[in-house]
Amino acid sequence: MRILITGACGFVGSTLARTLAENSARHQLVGIDNFARPGSETNRAELKRLGVKLFHGDLRLASDLEPLPACDWAIDAAANPSVLAGVDGRTSSRQLVEHNLGGTVNLLEHCKRQRAGLILLSTSRVYSIAPLAGLPTTVEKHAFRPAFPAATGISGLTAAGIDETFATAAPVSLYGATKLASEALALEYGEAFGLPVFINRCGVLAGAGQFGRPDQGIFAYWINSWLRRRPLQYIGFGGKGHQVRDCLHPRDLVPLLEKQFGAPALAASDRVANLGGGAASATSLRQLSDWCAGRLGAHAVTADPAPRPFDLPWLVLDSAKAARLWQWRPQTAVPAILEEIAVHAEAHPDWLELSAPL
Repeated sequence: MRILITGACGFVGSTLARTLAENSARHQLVGIDNFARPGSETNRAELKRLGVKLFHGDLRLASDLEPLPACDWAIDAAANPSVLAGVDGRTSSRQLVEHNLGGTVNLLEHCKRQRAGLILLSTSRVYSIAPLAGLPTTVEKHAFRPAFPAATGISGLTAAGIDETFATAAPVSLYGATKLASEALALEYGEAFGLPVFINRCGVLAGAGQFGRPDQGIFAYWINSWLRRRPLQYIGFGGKGHQVRDCLHPRDLVPLLEKQFGAPALAASDRVANLGGGAASATSLRQLSDWCAGRLGAHAVTADPAPRPFDLPWLVLDSAKAARLWQWRPQTAVPAILEEIAVHAEAHPDWLELSAPL
């Protein structure tokens, strides 16, 4: 099978390409990347060694897709993944939209010409901020949890997390809006032109080699910074570090992708699914700090109780739909993910400077 991966030299794209290449000789893998993100160059040599044919190109430029060989499927792993993109005073809102939405449009046109299927890697940040920010919570073991029965009756909230029926009304952040719009366009292209399309809404993705930026790779950033005794801070929510996310290794997506490549026609409602580590992987910053202290030694974390735009106390995905449709479950437990990041951090003392230069 001929597979195109966009953002192929980013953390997620390169992990998927590497896992697909190592697990199956039947795939012909092609990647495209603009190499704009610091650290992406580090993945080029290994992917080429594994037989991935790489192209330097920018999805914002439709002509950059023209030299690509024919494909059966495209996996869209190219995006600016920061929820603060376009509003942090350091990045451009126009560039965010051009990358995340304009790039999707160009890729959809490419798939239409190739008669190829598309798997769009989306995000948990398509879910509405207001009900998540206002979620009744309690603190257990230094981590926020939904406070039941007070939280009972919130549509889309289950004991396992939030499911695909949770609200997606604005605001969801500019980043979330670009991904939600990309989802809608992908499904429309699929219906209009008879293309198989799947939308995989991912929770926080983490693992060794993730670029160390707090707004894009909090687990890698925290562990690398802790190891090097760099300043760390609990921001918002009283400065306690109780905010919680679930955690998923991107290689755990590959068994699902393999099933989607060979999937029969599905109803539109079955083409969108959450893929997260779920409640079993839910981890607060304070719990992450406790793990770091045990593994890497003591380090002080300061507090800034002031809130920050788009921050949420708790966001955990319920992936029951993916389990039902695809018999999918995450395979890599959080301690294994954290240990993998720590080993990589110890082996690459310059990782923060390389992947997230100030």
